[in-house]
Order: sequence, then C-alpha cells, then structure tokens
Amino acid sequence: MATHLDLEEQEQLDQLKAFWKQYGNLITWLLVLVLGGYAAWNGWNLYQRDQGSKAGSLYDELERAAQAGDSERATRIFADMKDRYPSATFTQQAGLVAARSAADKGRYDAASASLAWVADKASEDEYRAIARLRLAGLLLDTKKYEEALKQVDAVTDRPEFIALANDRRGDILMAQGKSAEAQAAYLKAWTVMDPKVDYRRVVEAKLNLLGVQPAGAAASGVEAAK
Repeated sequence: MATHLDLEEQEQLDQLKAFWKQYGNLITWLLVLVLGGYAAWNGWNLYQRDQGSKAGSLYDELERAAQAGDSERATRIFADMKDRYPSATFTQQAGLVAARSAADKGRYDAASASLAWVADKASEDEYRAIARLRLAGLLLDTKKYEEALKQVDAVTDRPEFIALANDRRGDILMAQGKSAEAQAAYLKAWTVMDPKVDYRRVVEAKLNLLGVQPAGAAASGVEAAK
C-alpha cells in the first residue's frame, strides 16, 4: 500500500514539475505584474494624499493673504501651487480665491489669468464652469464683449451652470445694446433655473425691467411650440 502511495505521489510530483516547467515563468510574471500594479496604485494614492496635504498648506497661506488684502502675495502663492501641484483640488480652489483677491484690488489682468488657468486646467467641471462665468464677468467689466461671450458659450456642463451662463449672456448683450437678444437669454436662464433658487428672482427682475413677465412669456413659448 505504501509503495502504491509513493508511486502516486511521485507521479503527481512529476506532473507538477512538468506543469511548472511549462507555465512557471508565465505565472511568475503575472504575479509580478499584479503585485507591482497594486504597489504602484498604493504608492500613487499615497503620493496624491501627500500632494494634497502640501497643496492644502499653501492654500491656507493664500487665503490668509487674500483676507489681509495682499493680492500680489496671493497671486504668487497660486503661481507656486500651479507649478508644484497642478492636479490638486486645492490648487483649483486657490485660482478662484486668487482671482477674486486680484479683482478686488483692480488687478484685472492677474485675475483673468488665474481664472483662465482654472477654466482650462481644472479637472472638475464645477470649477471650470465657475471660472468661466467669473472670467466672463471680468471681461464684461472691461468691455471685452466678444471674449466674454466665448466664455459663457463654453459653459455646457449642468443645468444650473447653463442657467447662470444665459443670465451672464443677457448682461453682455444688454451692454452691447442688444435688448431683444438679452431678453431671450434672460428668459432662457429663468426657465432653466430651479424655482427654489433665490437668484431666479434677480433674473425675473431683469426681465421685468425689459417689460417681460417671465411666467407668461414662458407659457406663450410653450404654446407656440405646440
């Protein structure tokens, strides 16, 4: 009986050796790739957390500079964050804060540059849309109407942003003296905007100044569409 078991075990061992000889290298490389991939993923997460932490420290500095009214320092810190941590969420937020600080001091070129970077480089749709809307406002203030319209045209992400983009488009068109087109933009903003949003009343007030009652105008538009 023992001999039989020994022979059976030897046969199994020979089969295992043959299998390993044929597939051993493949299995080893697969394990290396899997374990290497896991290590890389783990390392990337650690790297991202480290980058986020460092960017967060700089963001705190930038906020303090902005609150102190030191817009030039805020701009310099943002420039440093762009160079060192361009993909960090804190850097995207920093661009918006730095731009607001610069605009408050009348440094419109610096504010526009910060907003343009966020609009082009931010990884999140929300930050890109907010940056474009604010940049359009700055361009409107400096009478660069066509450039401002290009910014609002690029906002196509979500209904709430599309509503705000149309409101800003109406402001730009009004500044150009195109009241009929502005009216259409405001009406579209009012129609798309959530009725629970307080700002909808501001859009309604703009329409009222143009002699339009938005509820009636929207209803007429629906009837005409039918």
